[in-house]
Amino acid sequence: MVLSLGVVYSASSTWALEKFGESGKLLGSHAIKVVAGFAAIFIFMSVDYRVYKKITKPILLGTILLLLITLVLGGEVKGATRWLRFGGFGLQPSEFAKYALIFHLCVLISEKKERIKDFKTGFIPMMIWIGSVTLLVLLQPNFSNGAMIFAISLVMLFIGRAKLSHIGLTFAALLPLLIVYMLSAEYRMRRILNFIAGTGDTGNKGNYQLWQGIIGFGNGGVFGLGPGQSRQRDFFLPESYGDFVFSIVGEEYGLIGTLFIMLLFLTIMLRGMKIAKYARDDFGRYLAVGITTSICLYALINAGVTLGILPTTGLPMPFVSYGGSSMLFSSIAIGVLLNISSQTDIHPRLIQTPEGVRPLEPRQTAAVGKVY
Repeated sequence: MVLSLGVVYSASSTWALEKFGESGKLLGSHAIKVVAGFAAIFIFMSVDYRVYKKITKPILLGTILLLLITLVLGGEVKGATRWLRFGGFGLQPSEFAKYALIFHLCVLISEKKERIKDFKTGFIPMMIWIGSVTLLVLLQPNFSNGAMIFAISLVMLFIGRAKLSHIGLTFAALLPLLIVYMLSAEYRMRRILNFIAGTGDTGNKGNYQLWQGIIGFGNGGVFGLGPGQSRQRDFFLPESYGDFVFSIVGEEYGLIGTLFIMLLFLTIMLRGMKIAKYARDDFGRYLAVGITTSICLYALINAGVTLGILPTTGLPMPFVSYGGSSMLFSSIAIGVLLNISSQTDIHPRLIQTPEGVRPLEPRQTAAVGKVY
């Protein structure tokens, strides 16, 4: 989040100067979002994660209502109704819906346990929740977020030990509907066809943004051009501070910079999975996996898109791209993850026993004495 301040400022400075007459206009807005993100982390890391078990269902119902309101009253951006505006603030409910669904699925999986293998009473009820949220996000239309929400949900079901046959049957049944959805909009088909066509043809206007992003990586080489030295931001790469900000990282900081950013996400992944391993209950374990999977998968997909490995989507790079909804809700999720971590035995502790103070062994309960 701290590193994103310099990257977003550099990526947005030329555009902000042209539109607002002030190169740091978007930096100020982004800085406020970063501060709000830090505040969210510290607030939610101090709240016991188990309190969410009782409120996930009403929150998810409220989120579904919010998605319905967005379809009716939401603001339209580039032909998609994805935003709710409150005065000068904007909210993308699909970001909230993603985590609301993850939290509720974790509750259901932890409570159902082996009953999740039962198709009628275990699997179907969860698919109703997943299908409702995914459908409403797809109707905005927001294919990339809808597909990611569905994919992360299937990962959660797999980790919760749902039968592979049930997951496979669901995927097979929905595949024709997915194909019809893809064919229903020209721009979605164009993205796929442009991806298949590759980026070598500079005359392919559909690949313009991707081609300019790859040029940015090429400009950066191994060590980069240096902070603030991007050339692609000067109206070559459209909206370089948003979903394609990773290209600016590659241009200014080179291969070294991009690997460093991905190493940070790898650290989050390894740490998140370790937290899940040592979590004190099933709910905390599944929640840690869900949060970690969501954040790291989004980062991996965004990097793959900017490098031309995957078809172009509208997914942000978590904690780096300009955008308030992703920053805020990802920060809340990290705060919850840290709270789960604080209640594990990952860190060495000391306990007071009749024989004196001694280290608390991993997985050993602290109920035997006072914890220092």
